[in-house]
Amino acid sequence: MIDLTHAGGVRKGPLAIAGAAAVAEWGLLFGTVRERLVAKKFAAVPLATAATALILLFSIVQHLPGGERLVTHIGVVKAALPLEVSLLRTPLSLYVPALDLPVWGALAQVFVVFGIAEIVLGRRLTLVVAYACTLAGTLFARVGVAIGPEHVFGFPKWVAYVRDTGPSAAVVALAICIAFRCRAWFTAGLVVALMVGEAIILPNLAGLEHVVAVIMALLIAVSVEVFGDFWPRVLAGVGAAASVAAAASMEVAAEARRRTSAGAAQA
Repeated sequence: MIDLTHAGGVRKGPLAIAGAAAVAEWGLLFGTVRERLVAKKFAAVPLATAATALILLFSIVQHLPGGERLVTHIGVVKAALPLEVSLLRTPLSLYVPALDLPVWGALAQVFVVFGIAEIVLGRRLTLVVAYACTLAGTLFARVGVAIGPEHVFGFPKWVAYVRDTGPSAAVVALAICIAFRCRAWFTAGLVVALMVGEAIILPNLAGLEHVVAVIMALLIAVSVEVFGDFWPRVLAGVGAAASVAAAASMEVAAEARRRTSAGAAQA
């Protein structure tokens, strides 16, 4: 039996309403990702594939005899380390999974979220968001240890020796930026609420770093919305100017050599 409204239209049931809401929230995202994957298959997400492979590699190596020591020296970041060492290790620290958590969860999260981000945001912006938000969390940990537990966002000294690695902050940040790009506002709000709730219920280093990653991701997403392709144009202009300057300097150097050769010949 068809349920009619007072105006004579068909009344939508809960499933129809939920379906319409899902299409409005994720329709653009699903269509974009599906089109690219159908056209290129795994070739559409080389960055996500490489990131997933790196996490699996580090997980295997750090569970081998002597492997944990090797991984620690090249990819583990701690607030107790000198800043320059932390900065050098940060790029690889994103792919070092936690020792006490199943690696399969990290592999699935990275492949799915990085893959969607690679398609929706592009590889360059995906890397910028992932590394910027991971670095923001790392620096926040250092500041928290420095100011001490007597401050609201401070940490006790022992936190300086906690492994600060893994892709979770990057995954959270990319989810925010993807939601902004696809206008999935409910999803963005849900991610923010979950991360804030995690930090309140479990006030540890990881939870607060996730909140920092959310804030950084929101700043990046808003700046991209406001400025659009402004920064790519600026970078392209800087690159063009550098090329012109390099060509000019080569021409000046060649002219100087010609004059030197001519002077030597006359002498």
